[in-house]
Amino acid sequence: MSPAALLALPLQLAAVAAPPVHHGLRGQLDVRAPRLERTIEVDGRLDEPVWREAAILTGFSLYQPVDGRPAPDSTEVLVWYSADAMHFGVRAFEPHGAVRATLADRDRVSTDDYVELHLDTFDERRRALVFIVNPLGVQADGTKSEGGGFIPGANVAPGQNDLSADFQWRSKGRVTDWGYEVELRIPFSSIRYALGSPQRWGLQVVRRVQHSGYEQTWTPAKRGSASFIAQAGHLVGLSGMRHGQVVELNPELTNTTAGSASASDPGWRYANDANLGGNVRWGMGSDFVLNGTIRPDFSQVEADATQIATDQRFALFYPERRPFFVEGSDQFNVPNTLVYTRRIVRPEAAAKFTGKIGRNDVALLSAADDRATTADGSRPLVGIVRLRRDLGTQSTAGVLYSGRTSGARDNHVAGADARLVFGGLYYAQLQAVGSVTSQDGVRRVAPMWEAAVDRTGRNFGFHYALLGIAPDFQTDNGFVPRTGFVQPSVNNRFTAFGRPGGFLERYNVFLQTSALWRYEDFFDGRGRLEHRLSASNQLTFRRGWSATVTPALGSFAFDPANYGGLWLAGADGAAPTAFVPAPRTGTTLGTFAIATPQFRRFAASAGTTVGNDVDFLETSRVRRHDWNASLDLRPSERLRVGATFVASSFTRRRDGARIQSLRIPRVRAEYQVARPVLVRVVSQYESTRRAPLRDPRTGGALLVAGATPGSFAPSPERRGNALRTDWLFAYRPTPGTVVFAGYGNTLTEPGALAFQDLRRVNDALFVKLSYLFRMRSGA
Repeated sequence: MSPAALLALPLQLAAVAAPPVHHGLRGQLDVRAPRLERTIEVDGRLDEPVWREAAILTGFSLYQPVDGRPAPDSTEVLVWYSADAMHFGVRAFEPHGAVRATLADRDRVSTDDYVELHLDTFDERRRALVFIVNPLGVQADGTKSEGGGFIPGANVAPGQNDLSADFQWRSKGRVTDWGYEVELRIPFSSIRYALGSPQRWGLQVVRRVQHSGYEQTWTPAKRGSASFIAQAGHLVGLSGMRHGQVVELNPELTNTTAGSASASDPGWRYANDANLGGNVRWGMGSDFVLNGTIRPDFSQVEADATQIATDQRFALFYPERRPFFVEGSDQFNVPNTLVYTRRIVRPEAAAKFTGKIGRNDVALLSAADDRATTADGSRPLVGIVRLRRDLGTQSTAGVLYSGRTSGARDNHVAGADARLVFGGLYYAQLQAVGSVTSQDGVRRVAPMWEAAVDRTGRNFGFHYALLGIAPDFQTDNGFVPRTGFVQPSVNNRFTAFGRPGGFLERYNVFLQTSALWRYEDFFDGRGRLEHRLSASNQLTFRRGWSATVTPALGSFAFDPANYGGLWLAGADGAAPTAFVPAPRTGTTLGTFAIATPQFRRFAASAGTTVGNDVDFLETSRVRRHDWNASLDLRPSERLRVGATFVASSFTRRRDGARIQSLRIPRVRAEYQVARPVLVRVVSQYESTRRAPLRDPRTGGALLVAGATPGSFAPSPERRGNALRTDWLFAYRPTPGTVVFAGYGNTLTEPGALAFQDLRRVNDALFVKLSYLFRMRSGA
């Protein structure tokens, strides 16, 4: 061999041994990760020899608040896999500012720096598993879905992360002089994927940098697209993975001792309630799961945060948090929230099957609910079937059946929906549903339907929709707070982007208008009940500051059918007469909000809404004033303190009387003793006052039905001042294995926020123990 060849040999060997590099900005988006049979410790240090053989992902791009520019922060993601797991290593370089990292509880890393991995394991281009780690390796996980309405597991819109699901995986990280380094191991037995070999999975990596407010992606994702998930790269050539059949047994023991004052005895009485139940999960290969539960404990260790009802006529939506219902909830995702599992209150037993057959999603749920949920004491039986088929590269079509039957009432809902993506920027959504409800010998059949078209362009987008729900439409397993209307809506968005490094980075304006007719009036050509118009101006500034200014106009007429329970006192002792609502009323409101970026030790926000509005309870013109503020403090790496305050008041314009007020301060403090050990206290004070209803024309008192048939009484004043405090100790080493111990009580007092003469109304002490037994067999 010649001397020149000898000199070139080391360079040739180095080139052969060099790991493949996949640069997102250069379009190198198909990753052939090496399969390496190595056993390593997940310690947050990427110094084992195996990492030098891993494929490298780099060349990230900006996505938020501006897309189409190279990321200012360098990121490397290393990828390899063995027969049993995917391995990822992250090196996040940070030369511009301090790394934001806390020892947080699971799923509570959104205010830290973090990296998200999206795995589209069926290569559907519309749904992905999400694995998130902060710089210390604290985990958050869930799903991202773009194919429907609100996800039953959480109150999130399509395309947002739903973090209610928990997977079994390992991660660890550390902060370094140059940024941070994180290591992840995701077992194949913990996730679902298609049968066959080789596998092709969608892959996206998202990095969030708190000091700048930037979000960066490995692939050069564009904001002007109907789908974020479809812009992912791919893991290709995956083969020889071992999933096996996984059986999980999760027995649970809960004991609650609740105390309250007795009506007949001034002493304090306690009642003990012990519950032994459990869950079973059978992973039938890589793409099917069967879940069952017997007498499950669905206690929520923290009560739902109180919301303000801006329109008092309709119920509020609260997310599902119970583990049995959360798993696979994305497969029950239906437009207009026709599946809302919180309607299943206290099931004695339930079973669920979810999976994928070819291009078809299959999801079935059956439950026997508590007898106390029915008027006649019969046991309600719940059945839900959701089937959905993939069409083309991103479109879907599905059908739904949902039924709830008991001795007192039967309700059945069936329908179909489709989401058709076309042209890269557009999608159309269609839905047609019917309900059949039988009660007291009366059978009612009614439809619900919707058509929508959407454009998600970079500088211009729109969403045009027409929704109709007949008066007799009912869904006992869904969340449809209002019926008997047709509502067209027109929403247009215009976006402008600032220059790189400029003070203003992005400006959005959303022009929104909608109208609402009674269902019959829409088809008969009669006038509308409501009309709304608003312009939401959203400004994003350098380093993550943001502000929103929204003027809004409205016009409201009042359906007399909704006020049949109110009367006016007759003159000179005459019989009461039916209340006649006020004539059409106009409203003018303005909303302003501002939010800081996530600083090292705190973040804050504040907002207000003021203007002329309407009180729907008595149809009066009112002056409305709402306030809200939040403060997130991080005194140390382990301690977090969050405080919020919301308030709302209505002042009647006719006489200047304050007729409604609501004030809710809330404080939540968490101390993370260690990664699996948490101590938390949540305290919330709710002060409410509602004045008696009065006629908007005369100011006379409105009457409601009295205690005896045919009698009437003035509508009552309602007041409440309640302080609720909950303490919790939690040991949660892995999902399914927990030790919870907590105490909570409710105090009341006559004066609002006086903190004097507080009187205990109830309290409770609870302990929960559960352990996850996990068995895996087969290849």
